[in-house]
Amino acid sequence: MDQLPEIRTEVPGPRSRALAERLARVECPEVTCLTQPLIFWEHASGSNVTDVDENRYVDLLAGFGVACLGYAHPELVQVTAAQAATLPHAMSDVYPARLKLELLEALTRVLPAELGSVILSSSGSDAVESALKTALIVTGRPGVVAFEGAYHGLGLGALDVTQREHFRAPFEARLPNATRFVPYGDAGAVRAATRRDPIGAILVEPIQGRGGIRVPPSGFLRELREIANESGALLVADEIYTGLGRTGWWLACEAEGVVPDLITLGKGLGGGFPISACVGRSEIMQKWGPSSGEAIHTSTHLGNPLGCALALKVLEVLARDRLLERARHLGERVLERLEKEVRPCPGVRDVRGRGLLLGIELDEPARAARIVREALCSGWILLAEGPDARVLSLTPPLTISEGLLDRAIDHLVELLST
Repeated sequence: MDQLPEIRTEVPGPRSRALAERLARVECPEVTCLTQPLIFWEHASGSNVTDVDENRYVDLLAGFGVACLGYAHPELVQVTAAQAATLPHAMSDVYPARLKLELLEALTRVLPAELGSVILSSSGSDAVESALKTALIVTGRPGVVAFEGAYHGLGLGALDVTQREHFRAPFEARLPNATRFVPYGDAGAVRAATRRDPIGAILVEPIQGRGGIRVPPSGFLRELREIANESGALLVADEIYTGLGRTGWWLACEAEGVVPDLITLGKGLGGGFPISACVGRSEIMQKWGPSSGEAIHTSTHLGNPLGCALALKVLEVLARDRLLERARHLGERVLERLEKEVRPCPGVRDVRGRGLLLGIELDEPARAARIVREALCSGWILLAEGPDARVLSLTPPLTISEGLLDRAIDHLVELLST
């Protein structure tokens, strides 16, 4: 059962501070930021996370959208134990586990019928790499149209289609620079790019997540579908953040009746276990050709049985408990509250989103940082997204109680009013 925050020490507490000192001695210093309040998590349940100092928080991020069913969901705990005790690993591109097949079949059942062929992998970035390779195999064209503000992962291929200079600049010498970035939501700029360059893929987030919860104009995805058809490029939807019920649909593209050629899934797919997928139209995936016994795109943990078992259970619970419909309706109600109570607060520029992917844009990054810090000290976990980190992100578990989410909005209104 979800519980309200309970803070017993200062934040961060003494144990978290001691662990931060130890971490600084053994981890690459670029990975974890030690100059902001750093809490170390110890255990979690539902929407709650408890740190090593026994402070209890409400995670309004679902761990970057991963804990779509909340933490330690009883059925996921049971599946994890049972699968770990029977078959934790398999040589899945040589001698696969039965569960790999069952997951591929389950994915093709819940997704649009046109999307019938799957490449599994371990991370969202891996899934994007699969999509980029597929586009090159199919079209023979290396060029990609992506969007300003795009975030598709940090592997070298995925990094080339990620726009933010913060991530790109240190590795520019390694990037092919085969991507043409255009303004998000500008279909005309996409059309112009496909006419000017040899474009093999149009890669889009139906709603930009790390770009600041940016929702494109109505009809934008339909226009991209038309442009892809006209140009011969593949339409690739990065649904790693937006998919699997986050916006109220299996795919955010479905809200506009658009079926891409390829989609990527990750984050919530394993409910906490690292597993991802690139799913495409069967006739497109056939262009890879049959395996000769040595797959040209694979990985050691592809189709890991533990990940497949968890993903199967996640898909089952999402459908059985009608969590997509819940996210859609709960998100509409929360967005209405944000419009009424948060938008009038000082320094609030905009509120936006769909389903349980919501953002509050503030006038200054410093103000957003203050809100995130003060919320954490009160027991509410938030992050600021966007290129300059001025958008407060709300991506809670799809199972979060309505009462707890209402209390979170109450607290946000209080913080934003000062």
